[in-house]
Amino acid sequence: MCDMRRRAFITLLGGAAAWPLAAHAQQGKKIPRIGVLWPNPPATFDFLQQGLKDFGYVEGRNIAFEFRWAEGALDKLPEMAAELVRLQVDVIVTLAPQATLAAKQATQTIPIVFVAMGDPVASGVVSSLARPDANVTGTTRMISEMSAKHVELLKEAVPSLRKLAVLWNPTNSSHRPAMQAVDATARALSLQVQPLEVRAVAELDGSFDAIVRDKADGLLFIADPVFFIQLRRMADFVGANRLPAICNFTEFPKLGGLMGYAPSLPDEFRHAAGHIDKILKGAKPADLPVEQPTRFQLVINLKSAKALGLDVPPMLLARADEVIE
Repeated sequence: MCDMRRRAFITLLGGAAAWPLAAHAQQGKKIPRIGVLWPNPPATFDFLQQGLKDFGYVEGRNIAFEFRWAEGALDKLPEMAAELVRLQVDVIVTLAPQATLAAKQATQTIPIVFVAMGDPVASGVVSSLARPDANVTGTTRMISEMSAKHVELLKEAVPSLRKLAVLWNPTNSSHRPAMQAVDATARALSLQVQPLEVRAVAELDGSFDAIVRDKADGLLFIADPVFFIQLRRMADFVGANRLPAICNFTEFPKLGGLMGYAPSLPDEFRHAAGHIDKILKGAKPADLPVEQPTRFQLVINLKSAKALGLDVPPMLLARADEVIE
């Protein structure tokens, strides 16, 4: 009987000694770190966190983030990318071509997942959508196709449209092919295009002056961090000058612009989260095709349309996912 009690006591002691070791092993388990390289304040980061949560990742529990927000200062992105490489994060997730290119120049080994990039092939980020053949993959907004569609939608909403001002950023590697698509569509619709280059926020006022001076009767601005950061200012400008406008941000009509047409942003981030999950489980970015959007959202501000004296065609309103009245 004494021997049985002694063996039980020794077993208990052995188990108790193992508890701290097990706890230490759990605490010592490496939590993957995601470097976040963003050109603007983190207004959309919640979408990525939710997407990762859908795959079982919770910040502080089984995933951690290293944030680098450029706050609109795009020239800071290369150094921020270099910082993330020095920290040896497991994956870098980027938003906007400038951030993606900065990350790609900083590392050829750490996986990079870009979100909502306009044209990753034209930008030289990947060799093809089907097989990226690099340490980079992600999701694309199909910006050339989107920009052509914007011209068609604005002409449909404003049949009298004749002169279309287009704001674009020549330093954004996705924009040149998008401008070519805009020009081709505008020619087919007998529209005159007034292209205006905007490389930085400081150039917006000059472009606004040119639009008013040359009497454009419609405005399209191609998706870029410069315009997204200044989205309220863009909406205020078109409202003050009674100018029908459309862009690749559905937030724009919610601020007073006429229309926004874009891929579903939550879907784009969810797809990016799926790429991150696969990479953390051992997949190579080169083997993960770039995801193209499958769901699009059209938002129309009917209140703004009335202020512009527009009767939006019923067929167009019927296609809208959201109508603001």
